Amino acid sequence: MIDVTSNDPLTLNGQCHCGAVKFTAELPLGLASARRCTCSICRMRGAIAVTSTHDGFKIVEGADKLATYRFNTRTAEHHFCIQCGIYTHHKRRSNPNQLGVNVACLDGLSPFDFHEVVVYDGQRHPGDNPTHTTFTAGTLTFTPAS
Repeated sequence: MIDVTSNDPLTLNGQCHCGAVKFTAELPLGLASARRCTCSICRMRGAIAVTSTHDGFKIVEGADKLATYRFNTRTAEHHFCIQCGIYTHHKRRSNPNQLGVNVACLDGLSPFDFHEVVVYDGQRHPGDNPTHTTFTAGTLTFTPAS
């Protein structure tokens, strides 16, 4: 089993649900970069994302099967498979030089492997309202079912 608390760099393969989109993701901050966000799309999507970069993320199959969704400031780019609808990754609004990669798409991982996940307050993003001067984070703790 992979150590989800490690911040050691890691490279993993991944794919969408139907397998039409396959990728490799270098995670320079390891799995300790796992986080969730409270912005409208992340809240509805419910995914846990880990950090990659544009150079460290490679689509190896199915680039033509990816669609992109943008809203609000149109800075973030949310990518998903047009066949199965699964969100694979996104360009972050909080740091457009980073990508968030859906943990559930990575080989050998499940979002249920993560017992504590940082939660970013994307609902109060500083880019939306000048009175929001900070981008706060908290921790969400999961309790496994017995």
